[in-house]
Amino acid sequence: MLLDGWLTHAGIGIALLFLILLAIGFWLHQELEKRKKYKLRQNSKGGVEKKKLYTIEELEKATDNFNAGRVLGKGGHGKVYKGMLLDGSIVAIKKSITVEERQVVEFVNEVFILSQIKHRHIVKLLGCCLESEVPLLVYEYDHASTFSWEKRLRIADEIAGAVAYLHSYASTAILHRDIKSMNILLDENFRAVVSDFGLSRSIAHEKTHLSTLVQGTFGYLDPEYFRSGQFTDKSDVYGFGIILAELLTGEKVICSSRSEESLAVHFRLAMKQNCLYEILDKVIANEGQEKEILAVAKITKRCLRLSGKRRPAMKEIAADLHQLRRTMEQPSLRETCQEHSVS
Repeated sequence: MLLDGWLTHAGIGIALLFLILLAIGFWLHQELEKRKKYKLRQNSKGGVEKKKLYTIEELEKATDNFNAGRVLGKGGHGKVYKGMLLDGSIVAIKKSITVEERQVVEFVNEVFILSQIKHRHIVKLLGCCLESEVPLLVYEYDHASTFSWEKRLRIADEIAGAVAYLHSYASTAILHRDIKSMNILLDENFRAVVSDFGLSRSIAHEKTHLSTLVQGTFGYLDPEYFRSGQFTDKSDVYGFGIILAELLTGEKVICSSRSEESLAVHFRLAMKQNCLYEILDKVIANEGQEKEILAVAKITKRCLRLSGKRRPAMKEIAADLHQLRRTMEQPSLRETCQEHSVS
């Protein structure tokens, strides 16, 4: 009987101890979350001083409570929603999935990077929300539709110019580190702007690379960076090459129904076998001049070279695409170029 009583009391004691430990664990979790939010607010303070602070209620109304039907795109770290503010302006709202330390760091990094940049083809950060459970960023945005060959070339030219600016003309070089079509926003005039600077890093112009944990989006990831862990400006060039391949073919980056699932491999193989026109988007094949299409295809092929050293610099690509656009827009110049190429 005494043993039974002792066991009963011991059981109650263990249960109470378990409840106390559970309560302490819950309290520690709450404190950790509070500290994360406090850190988010403190670290963001400097970067958002000149940006608008939105309330969570404003952004919930703008997106119909982050309705799934408003999703513009999604990635490994979060989703981008289309929203309409009370003044009628259309915005893109980036919402992280979790409030992990890495997400907070990327949020602060993006605010810091975009607060330093002013370029017409780099996304304009309007502000952010510091009240929500997860980081929220608000950008300028408007709608887009199907693209003609002329519009696609214009988009390519504008993206190239923006990335070349980041690499070569900003006061400190900036490696974007996540160049992909999802991170290109278009306004009502189809003006392209590069967005999502959460993974971006500043780097001295004389420095050749960053050694980092491999991050990015499968399909756009530079194979050389994947193997070495060293990210260079040529890694951004590879991502841009994938965007060019998308603009030319209209195909998905990864597709299991293709013989080659990777668009990069698919495109390089088509160029090698001289069957580019078999994989071109019909709009491009019908509207584009053959010499213009081949010129862009050759740039794409150079961007997708497996060796980073053999890829062109973004400022070289930007110059080539800009010259090609000028040729298209000036019929007399186009005819002169064609005469020279024939002779």
